[in-house]
Amino acid sequence: MLGAVLLLVLVVIPGIGIVSHGSRRWLGFGPWQFQPSEAAKLALVVFLSWYFSEDRRRARDFLRGIIPFLGLLGLVCGLVMLQPDLGTAVALAGTGFALLFLAGCPLSRLLALGVAAVPVLAALIFSSDYRRQRFLSFLDPWKDPLGSGYHIIQGLYALGSGGLFGVGFTQSRQKFFYLPERHTDFIFAILGEELGFVGALFLLLLFALFAWRGYRVALTAPDAFGALLAAGVTTMIVLQVIVNVGVVTSTLPITGITLPFVSFGGSSLVFSLAGVGLLLNVSRSCR
Repeated sequence: MLGAVLLLVLVVIPGIGIVSHGSRRWLGFGPWQFQPSEAAKLALVVFLSWYFSEDRRRARDFLRGIIPFLGLLGLVCGLVMLQPDLGTAVALAGTGFALLFLAGCPLSRLLALGVAAVPVLAALIFSSDYRRQRFLSFLDPWKDPLGSGYHIIQGLYALGSGGLFGVGFTQSRQKFFYLPERHTDFIFAILGEELGFVGALFLLLLFALFAWRGYRVALTAPDAFGALLAAGVTTMIVLQVIVNVGVVTSTLPITGITLPFVSFGGSSLVFSLAGVGLLLNVSRSCR
């Protein structure tokens, strides 16, 4: 966890972090690059699983358990926001609160924390011009179809063009520079165009199967640490799927987050597969 925090600090230092598309999110040398925020997701899951399983009272004790949890989560999310990367910060916060709930935090206290987080999220959205434009374009993308609403509209064009069975594998038209980020954040739109509603639904069913098996491992794990680790890894991946698909289908405001195992990107793939490796390790000891 300390190593992940150190990497997040290094990435926001000018001259060390690598800038691309206006964001400073990468570390590396020459052609070799990786995204520390991806490592931070997995580190946070492992650390919080240990933190709450080592003393089960921490999830219910506000001063000695929840306050340190909020401090760590705020530090990690704050460093990610400095890059800036709201999508990953939301994924980190969602995974952290899910683990807090699964560790035994009372629902009333969890709801109070959720209500307190709403104005913080609103302030983060409206404190930046480009985030504010993205949010407003989500409400009405046709107000600026060639500017802030362009991603959403082109993504919906791709999904709509696919119809029931798609235009054919590799036959997408939107990927030829109509749809930006077609190989990363908006890969689901291209998949929907080429394979249609049936192909997109099949992919979502695969993720649903992954979620079912992951939470089943958590329910049958031999100890609290294994249960929280399995649930945390599953939530980390499933939450990214929900946010990515929600963005592409214009169900959620646009934010940059990859589709696990599908989007191009070595850092996302490596740490997602590392999480699955931990999940498989826990499953070997399940009842």
